Formats: sequence, structure tokens, C-alpha cells
Amino acid sequence: MERERLGSRLGFILLSAGCAIGVGNVWKFPWMVGEYGGGAFVFIYLIFLFILGLPVMLTEFALGRASQASPVMLYQKLQKPGQKWHIHGYGTLIANTLLMMFYTSVAGWILYYFLGFLKGDMTGITDKASEGLFLHMQQNPAVMVGFMAIVVVVGFLLLSFGLQNGVERITKYMMIVLLLLMVVLTINSFTLPGAKEGLTFYLKPQLSKINGSVIVGAMNQAFFTLSLGIGSMAIFGSYIGKERSLVGESVNILVLDTFVAITAGLIIFPACFTFDVEPTAGPRLLFVAMAKVFNNMAGGRWWGSLFFLFMFFAAMSTVIAVFQNILASVMEITKWKRIKACVICCLVILVLSVPCALGYNLLSGITPFASDSSILDLEDFVVSNCFLPLGSLCYVLFCVSGKGWGFDNFLSEVNAGKGVKIGRWIKPYMTYVVPAVIVVIFFIGIFTYPFADNFTIWNWMKSLF
Repeated sequence: MERERLGSRLGFILLSAGCAIGVGNVWKFPWMVGEYGGGAFVFIYLIFLFILGLPVMLTEFALGRASQASPVMLYQKLQKPGQKWHIHGYGTLIANTLLMMFYTSVAGWILYYFLGFLKGDMTGITDKASEGLFLHMQQNPAVMVGFMAIVVVVGFLLLSFGLQNGVERITKYMMIVLLLLMVVLTINSFTLPGAKEGLTFYLKPQLSKINGSVIVGAMNQAFFTLSLGIGSMAIFGSYIGKERSLVGESVNILVLDTFVAITAGLIIFPACFTFDVEPTAGPRLLFVAMAKVFNNMAGGRWWGSLFFLFMFFAAMSTVIAVFQNILASVMEITKWKRIKACVICCLVILVLSVPCALGYNLLSGITPFASDSSILDLEDFVVSNCFLPLGSLCYVLFCVSGKGWGFDNFLSEVNAGKGVKIGRWIKPYMTYVVPAVIVVIFFIGIFTYPFADNFTIWNWMKSLF
């Protein structure tokens, strides 16, 4: 089967950036900024994004382009006879599927809010009613499953048109509209009465607020915002040629990803300070707090519609990219044609996504961790705290180890083509520092996770001494 190709360099950059850009940028990043003290968190986040995110992204792109294969099959192309690195390849397919089992529900929530604002159902109501919208949505099984299903079906329908005519073309338009919507929403936020106070909180680092929790939180967010470790970038590296070096392309994608995350804060925090919404509202900041903001804003119906349309495009760019990852892996394993693979993958993802959608209503009695946890929390924990860091560690070690692909092969692939090059000076950093930081992230994520009410492994260990 002849391998599909992307039609342009712009398509590769926007598609890869679209995969990185998602609810982690426009939902998780703003509320983490709010919880971790504003500008201090942003400052540390940007540092870790480039010293950790960039090297791991380079390994994925290099492996994808060198192998011209899906994340499941790339190790078979590059590993030496008798080696077992390919086991991780099959793990990436599991991880991508698990990610979509809850990510499609979150994308469905955003679509529900967009349509609600567009119809005018979420404005002109009391603040109490506005705050109750999110809980009402979650407690309705038909709404939760229905909107999740729309996301899944639309995603695979777009993929059925092919890599260039479906994935690349749709993502190009979606990303361009997303960036334009962000500019419009940012300009509007700058005109709000609380803009100065909100921007000061957001952009002015107060170094006194930097502590261990801020550093760890920023390090985790910089790492996980790019969804590294499950082949999300490797798959798109496999669709490009060697005309350009990978350093410059990776920096372009990082800049786009960072632009969206930073701009999301520029939209949200001036609104929070204008309408007395607590920026430390946590994960509910996007849905509960922003719905209240638009409910009290002049023209809120239309500004809310634009905001959640932008959010939906951000979420769908990731959904389409990860679906393509899953689809490419399944097609290489089974040799199925694209249409058949789309139909079967669509049905499988639909079925597997139902438990998360019902986790807040019919299956709300399932609390895998703390008493307020849900099925989504379990799936997110396995992906974010296990698959992403351990997968990234596999990619890095395979690229730098003599028992893997080897550093010379990695460096040659990264530097192939026109553009920015890196030298051998980076080998000690890639070989020792990056793996060590990833291991630290992994253990911190496990030790500090609330596995039960008022229980973490770290606090339990401290209680022993």
C-alpha cells in the first residue's frame, strides 16, 4: 500500500500544531495559571516548554520521518534484530485510544455550550441558573452520550476523505479560523474594565510565588500540553520529506502551541477580573466561570458563541489528529482500506467512550480514586501520568542509546534538509538530563496523585518519618 503524504509544509505545521493545541491549552493551562499564582507559573512553564518539550518532540518527528511508518510499526523499521522496542509501539495505539475515550466527551461538552450560547439559552438567566448549567448537562445521559457521539462520527467522517483532502484541508481551515477567533476575542477582552488588573495577574511574574508546587505544575503542563510519548507527532513526521530540518519545524509548532495557550489566558483573565470571577476556580473555570462571565456581558450570547466555537475548533483539531494516528496504525496492522478502517474504528471508539460519558450520571457510583473522582479521572490518570511520560522516555532512550536506534542516526535525521541544525553538544543533555527530568515527572505525578480522599503516596511516606 502506497504511503499517503501531506500536500504542503504549511499543512504539516498546522496539522502537528493542531494535534498539540487542544483543551490542554485553552482549558487546563488557564486554570493552572489561576491556581499557581499567575505570571510566575507562566514564566516557569515557558522555560520547561523549550528545555523539555522541544527535545522530546524532535525524537518523535525524527523517528516518524526516518521510518515512514505509524507509531505502532516504526520500531520494526528502525530497531535491530531481536530487540523488543516495538512493544511500546503497540502501547501507543492503546494510549491514543484511551485518550479519545475521555477527550471526545470533553469536546462534546464544548459543543454543547457553543450551541447553547448560539441559541440564546445560556444568557439572560440568573447567575445561579448559569452556574447550574454544567451540572445539568453532566447529569443528562442522553446529552452526554449524544454530543460525544457527534464528535466521534464527525471526526471519522472527515478522515474518510483521505489525508490531504480530509485531514489536512479541514485542519488548515479550522486552525486559521481558530487563530482569527482568538485575535477577535483578545481584542474584546482588552476593552473590558478589568483588563489591566487581569493582565497584571497573568503576565507579571511575582518571583516570590515560585515554589516547588509551581515548578512541578509548570513542568507537568509544559510536558503534557504537547501530548508527547504516544506518537502524536511521530505520525505526522512520517508523512513529510527531508526538505527541511526538524529543529525549525518543531520550533514553529511550539510557538503556535504556546501562542494559543497564552492567548487563551489573555481572553479569560481580563473577563474574570471584570466580572468578579475567581481565577482560582480550577477545572470549572472554563465552563462554569466563563458561562457566568458571558451571561453578564453585553452581547454575551454572541461573545460566548465565538468563545466556545474557538474552544471547539481547538478540541477538534486534536481529535482529528489523534484519530488519524489511530487510523494509520490500524490500517498498517490490518491492511484495511481507509473507508473500512474509518467505519470500524468509529464504532469501536464510540463504544469505548460511553463509560466516560455516563460516568457523571448512570455510572456516577464508580469512583476509582477520591470520592469525587469519575471514570474520566481514571482514564486521564493512566494516559497523563503513565503513558505520556513513560512513552516519552522510551522514545528518548531509543534515540540516544547504542542498544536502540543510536544518537548518530537521530542527529542525522534531525539535521537532514535546509534550516536550523543542532550539534553533537546536545548528546549529553539528551542522554542524561532529559531522561532524568522525565523520570522525575513520572514519580512526582504518581507520588502526589490523590488516590483517595486526603491520601497521596507522598503524604503517606512523610507520615512514616
